[in-house]
Amino acid sequence: MNAALVSLLLPLAGALLLILLRPARSGRWVIALSLGALLAAIMALQVVLDHGERSLLVGGWEAGLAIRFRLTPLAALLLVFTSGLHLLVAALYAARIAHAAGNQDYWPLSCLLHAALAALWLSADLFNLYVTLELLSLVAVALVSLAGRKAWKPALNYLLLSLAGSLAYLLGVALIYGRYGVLDLAVLAQLTEADGVTHLALLLMTLGLMLKAALWPLHLWLPPAHAAAPTAVSALLSALVVKGPLYILWLIWSETAPAEFGRDAGLLFGTAGVMALIAGGWSALRAPRLKTLVAYSTVAQLGYALLALGLLLHLDEPRLHAALWLFVLAHGLAKVSMFLAAGELQSILDSKRVSGMKGASQNVPIALAAFAVAGGSLIGLPPSGGFLAKWLLLQPLFERPQHWPWALGALLGTLMSAAYVFRVVAHGFDRARPNPPSIHADRLAQWLALLPALLVWGLALISEPLLLWLGGLGR
Repeated sequence: MNAALVSLLLPLAGALLLILLRPARSGRWVIALSLGALLAAIMALQVVLDHGERSLLVGGWEAGLAIRFRLTPLAALLLVFTSGLHLLVAALYAARIAHAAGNQDYWPLSCLLHAALAALWLSADLFNLYVTLELLSLVAVALVSLAGRKAWKPALNYLLLSLAGSLAYLLGVALIYGRYGVLDLAVLAQLTEADGVTHLALLLMTLGLMLKAALWPLHLWLPPAHAAAPTAVSALLSALVVKGPLYILWLIWSETAPAEFGRDAGLLFGTAGVMALIAGGWSALRAPRLKTLVAYSTVAQLGYALLALGLLLHLDEPRLHAALWLFVLAHGLAKVSMFLAAGELQSILDSKRVSGMKGASQNVPIALAAFAVAGGSLIGLPPSGGFLAKWLLLQPLFERPQHWPWALGALLGTLMSAAYVFRVVAHGFDRARPNPPSIHADRLAQWLALLPALLVWGLALISEPLLLWLGGLGR
């Protein structure tokens, strides 16, 4: 558990020091801190694999009043995932601003984002989850606004809708506390009953979390905010930030909600997931700008996670735990790669439009390859992580022929994904007059964009132990 706390405290301390001292080479400090947090997270993962779940009471109070941190196998994995992606994005941002002006406010804010996510993965009661979620949202809004005046309106919309989601979630938490007198997830799992107060509380919390995670149909704030944000911020928001509310949603419905409520909610989640796949994919296919296309792709791809959660609750199928979290991992890696690649394509080709990507295969080949390889995982081409997740999702449906509409929805989402990814790649291979060769920093940034895309395909190399481990989350 100590290693997990180090993974949380390093970025938090780094953010405070960067705000106070404003060192000249902030990027190097953040890279070093992120590397330390990653090593600590790996140690925490090893501890939980060897010794099982660990808990820690913080603040010197007795159980029920103290802040309880809980290190589960999933929390440890998400700590590693968060630290690794934050390190990668920090390295790319540092490489970019070495040759151009960059916003130094990014560094402390990104460390606060990292710390908020680490605290969220470790939190074990509904109110502490609210506190970490609120910090995460406020930092995310501040990061979006770093893009300047053009991002102020999307950032303000993000802030207002996020606050509305927080209010709904907090009202639900208040109802739960009034009904049961506790907020600890493990205790609530033994107490919750299928009554009207609990049903209303779960409904309010679910609406708030779906709004914060931009799950269909409460997703309209996400595409403008993610498209307007700086490229590094877009990558962090899409790969990590929207997963925080999704994690809490999974905790509430898989651990504390009465089973009879879960079966009904599963139908609604599954339907919303299929609609996200179709509506989000259609919007991505029609988007005129590259980053807007990638942002709508996030809305669509979150539909797979929502569908997996819905089927998990409705069918009571433990294998879908693995499908859900494999989707999260594969989507995070792919989406970091796609946003970073999109940033390089826009910068070097000097166009934000999809139609302006002509000649990318000549001028920005590595970035285009990163976009295509990451897109292959979103489509679900074997043997990528996206393929493994979809196969896990479809297996229980193939075993139950009466559930074929869900499988059809997943396959329609795959066709939509293929259409908008191939739309960009096709423009990239349309020949154009070559630009002057890109500088070394651009080449390095392109390779960094390609790295997570390769990693998501590398998940196939560890698929058997990974799937067995993730499948154990439901037992």
